[in-house]
Amino acid sequence: MSKHPVLLEISDRIATVTLNDPQRRNPVTGNDMIAALLETFAKVQADPQVSVMILTGADPAFCAGGDIKEMNDPDSVFRKEPLAAAQSYVDGVQRLPLALYNMDIPTIAAVNGPAVGAGCDLTMMCDMRIASAKARFGEVFLNLGIIPGDAGSWFLLRRLGHQKAADLTFSGRMVEAKEALELGMVLELVPHEKLMERARERAAVIAAKPPRAVRVAKRLMRNAERMDLPDFLNSAAAYQALMHQTEDHHEAVAAFVEKRKPNFTGR
Repeated sequence: MSKHPVLLEISDRIATVTLNDPQRRNPVTGNDMIAALLETFAKVQADPQVSVMILTGADPAFCAGGDIKEMNDPDSVFRKEPLAAAQSYVDGVQRLPLALYNMDIPTIAAVNGPAVGAGCDLTMMCDMRIASAKARFGEVFLNLGIIPGDAGSWFLLRRLGHQKAADLTFSGRMVEAKEALELGMVLELVPHEKLMERARERAAVIAAKPPRAVRVAKRLMRNAERMDLPDFLNSAAAYQALMHQTEDHHEAVAAFVEKRKPNFTGR
């Protein structure tokens, strides 16, 4: 495996995070991938110079999920007694959905190849997905006699609705890129060689917005998933009152009136 299981590049307010264990198709087990991703996500979240994150894999795969060969290892989580195994999930892979869910910047999965099991779930944890023609998705846990232990069901239901999520979960079948677009798993399907270019184009649109407003808008969407309407309206009013006082809001209004391009500073 590469010395660095996760690569991070930051440019023009866009963070690009790459799973970097290509020889093994970028699995999240049997290596240091989970710890490296958590460290990278924390770094991106804490950086006020970042407004959007792209998550992708080093070719030829996006992420193979769990390493199936590890399931035969007597020292792996798959062979621990139940309470210890459950705690391993809490302390390990389940920290990924929490990290991505709590991230205040929009996240785009640029799916460059197969995204299988936990890899499929990792794409669903992002706000948006763009797929190359080489992308394939598989919620394959039942094929191995296990279930999505990484919050995959929680995200899949919210992204696709119950019926589509049920089909993918209970069949364990692979979904080609074209069908993924038809199902609404991805926003857009592009030629493989254009994937990162297109992801950066979408990210650049977000990065051009007022940085604080982007993060608050993401928090507001997160609140909308779990609040009833009266509580949500209170939250929206409080956030909006804060936005009124930002320099970027004043700059946006002035630029509109003066018919010029705004210069946002993140203040």
